Amino acid sequence: MTEAYVLINCELGHENEIIAEIKKIEGIVNVFGVYGVYDIMVKIKAESIEKLKDIVTTRIRKIEKIKSTLTLIEITK
Repeated sequence: MTEAYVLINCELGHENEIIAEIKKIEGIVNVFGVYGVYDIMVKIKAESIEKLKDIVTTRIRKIEKIKSTLTLIEITK
């Protein structure tokens, strides 16, 4: 299993609708709003690095009102 965290910047006031959309995606372990430089934090578990990349690039990053993402892939357990 591959795990990663995705930090998201989104348009102001759209955090809750983006969180609701992300919760529908297979592989999402947790998603919540945060204070600071980023607006939303997501934890993902996937069978492979390829599946993880697919979740981030074709599912999360395509959601309207997301301005940018930063993906942190776990390398040690």
